[in-house]
Amino acid sequence: MVNFVLIAVCIIAGMVFKATKSIHPDAHKGINTWILYLALPAVSFKYLPKVHWSAEMLFPVVATFLTAVFCFFFMMFYSKSKGYSRRSRSTLELVSGYSNTSFIGFPLISAFYGESLLSIAIICDQTMFFALSTLGIIAALKGGSKSGKISAAFILKRLVTFPPLIGCIAALILSQFVDFTPAEPFFDKLAATVSPLALFSVGLQLKFNGWKKLIPQMSVSMFYKLILAPAITLGLALLLGIKGNIARITIFESAMPTVVTSSIIAEQYRLNTKLTNLTIGFSIIAAFFTSAVWFYIIDYFFSG
Repeated sequence: MVNFVLIAVCIIAGMVFKATKSIHPDAHKGINTWILYLALPAVSFKYLPKVHWSAEMLFPVVATFLTAVFCFFFMMFYSKSKGYSRRSRSTLELVSGYSNTSFIGFPLISAFYGESLLSIAIICDQTMFFALSTLGIIAALKGGSKSGKISAAFILKRLVTFPPLIGCIAALILSQFVDFTPAEPFFDKLAATVSPLALFSVGLQLKFNGWKKLIPQMSVSMFYKLILAPAITLGLALLLGIKGNIARITIFESAMPTVVTSSIIAEQYRLNTKLTNLTIGFSIIAAFFTSAVWFYIIDYFFSG
């Protein structure tokens, strides 16, 4: 319950601070810098060293990446049919292909399935984060480019200098040689700032004027994120014969709303931040209802 209250408080606080001009108009840029360079890398160092990898854990990894890949093709055809620009298409890819697997996903999984299954959710979360740091950044780079064409060398340069991706890779490699247990309290404190600051940043940038014009884009984004993506993951689990808790949690995580970090990336690469922030807000609200529906659908297929 506290997470849901925190969501409302952080977003509303950002909106109030902006409306009353109590904060600098570009304050969100400084907040985003903190999240990208310190908080998000700390998340990787907090969770990745604790992950116990096995063959079964490949399903959350594959399913999470396929959600982003299918989103690429879905939004490509949809954008072409509507005559949208590359910038709009990239924005739709960014807000539709990546789930809020931790801040929304973790408490909902604890509520529906119990905290013991968070170990599987962590795999989904870190895979989603890695996909966002690679595929998401590539989409953002292409959408932020005036020509829509970016050289492979330029993409590689931006990827290897993207702080969260560096943190993710460093955590995977260094944890094999270094025991980070003594530093866990430090990483906990830094990681804890991600969600409240990211949501506060969303609130600072949130504008509701003209939202009716964005209903078609928001609707198709939430259709993919909250309905089609988990349906694809469900189909993949049935096709591959994946059963039990791994299937349940992976499908449930794919049904989560838009990840709030997409707002930071959209702002950094000059995409449509208005569409991004509105979709984040509306998808979080809608997910409280759709996730309950998906819980019963998942239970129907994997009750045994």
